[in-house]
Amino acid sequence: MSPGVIGQAVGLFAVTNVDDLLLLALFFARGAGRRHAARDVVLGQYLGFAAILLVAGAAAFGATFLPERAIPFLGLIPLALGIRAAVQAWRRRRDEDDEPDPGDGGPRPFEVAAVTFANGGDNLGVYVPVFATAGVGGMTTYVIVFLILVGVWLAAGRFFATRPLIARALGRRGHVVLPIVLIAIGLLILFG
Repeated sequence: MSPGVIGQAVGLFAVTNVDDLLLLALFFARGAGRRHAARDVVLGQYLGFAAILLVAGAAAFGATFLPERAIPFLGLIPLALGIRAAVQAWRRRRDEDDEPDPGDGGPRPFEVAAVTFANGGDNLGVYVPVFATAGVGGMTTYVIVFLILVGVWLAAGRFFATRPLIARALGRRGHVVLPIVLIAIGLLILFG
């Protein structure tokens, strides 16, 4: 593993995934105090990112799974999840008690994975040409570094979600912010 390639991988990951920090903090905050919620966020993030890497790797070697004109339609995933979260927040707002719904265990792994993958359209656009020119050894280095950095991103997202000031803000407004962010991401992917 060349230090130059590792440095490039770190920079590339940071630039293409900075928006995931907010999403991860929101997901962790949404699952706060719920059994297995953190595990589900971690699992979902790794599943979604692994799917991005698989598609980027395959496309770098010439296999394309989606025509380029179909990629914006991935925006329907976070859009639908955002609308669903907004409806749930609206229903909870009308409830008299402020107790969390026991049926809502926080974000499910599939939801996190779907949002991660759909939000990874920009990642695919960057990773495919990089992987294609890096060769198998370079691509392996990128993938290893990226998977390590997913863990760092998860730790940072959890850290932000558990800071008292941020946790209070997300606890009070996270149910409103998450749908807005998901809907905005969906619209940006669809029309961006």
